[in-house]
Amino acid sequence: MTSAPRQSPASASANLDLGASITTTSTIEPPAAGGTVDKPWTLRHASLSVLGRRWAIFLLLFVQIVGFTVAQPAFLTVANLLSVLQAVSVVAILGTGVTVTMAVGGFDLSIGAIAASSVMAASYAMVVWDLGAAETVLLVLCFGIAVGLVNGLLIVRLRIPDLLATLAINFLLTGLQLIPTAGRSIATGLILPDGSSATGSFAPAFLAIGRAHVFGLLPLPVLLMLIAVALLYLLTEHTRFGRLFFAVGGNELAARLAGAPTRKLRLGAYVISATLAAIGGLIVAARVGRGDVSSGASLLLDSVAAALIGYAVLNMRRPNVLGTAVGAVFVGILLNGLTMLNAPYYAQDFVKGAVLVGALALTYGLGRRPA
Repeated sequence: MTSAPRQSPASASANLDLGASITTTSTIEPPAAGGTVDKPWTLRHASLSVLGRRWAIFLLLFVQIVGFTVAQPAFLTVANLLSVLQAVSVVAILGTGVTVTMAVGGFDLSIGAIAASSVMAASYAMVVWDLGAAETVLLVLCFGIAVGLVNGLLIVRLRIPDLLATLAINFLLTGLQLIPTAGRSIATGLILPDGSSATGSFAPAFLAIGRAHVFGLLPLPVLLMLIAVALLYLLTEHTRFGRLFFAVGGNELAARLAGAPTRKLRLGAYVISATLAAIGGLIVAARVGRGDVSSGASLLLDSVAAALIGYAVLNMRRPNVLGTAVGAVFVGILLNGLTMLNAPYYAQDFVKGAVLVGALALTYGLGRRPA
């Protein structure tokens, strides 16, 4: 008897590779007549499901626009679309801040309270202290930075979980903003707790932040939103710091062992988030021209919703600034369309929630293989 010829390691490896390729190819061929397969997935099915997940949000956005335009032709006008962008500008700015904290593995629940406190601080500075526009803007920005530092130090130094630390700051600021005025909204002629009247007023230069138009067309809040989104996109997607943010969020221990300053990065993320929330508060104060105690009621949930929708945009499945901006526009168009159709206010939140659930379910569940 003669033994079978021995194969060299290289030829054996080649045969293994060839066998693997043949096996892989056979799994995507249609079954023979009368035959069955356990999981009838093909490359075409897989590619279609990937495309579906990438573009599902944009498809739903297009369907919304077409539907609202058919029902109300005035919806698809330049003036109304700019109104939508202006309405979502603050939500998008706050949402990008939430996105940065999510990138480092955290979550900022204090942004709504920071924005509302910024509204009250700006109004108090001008109406009660009679400060100018520049001094007021600088004061509010410093306030936002200070709150961001407090958030970061509670999380980084005292090791309080992100959700608990920012939730505590949320409650603290919600109560603190009401103390100087005894819970009253701030406007010219405000009666202070000591019985005196406030004689100051909002400076025209400050009101221009929320009401001016660039070149007579583009609202200034929309321009500020575009600048914030562009800067944060460049920071998170095209700089070393952005890559380090995601590295910390993915595995903080590994990032620290690799030499990344994880504590400074997390602290910086919360400072960025709080500063953006303060900018949002300035825009709200300038738009309404008063310190409304309920001005930040829905900002937290709307900005968080925008940031979470961002996960589904282009199938990124991670925090991303462009996705957050798309999420804010998605929610804004939905609410604007419902308002133009005279939908009852008490039903709008239900419809918004139902559409968001459907959009996310379609994006995340589309094309998944059965277990």
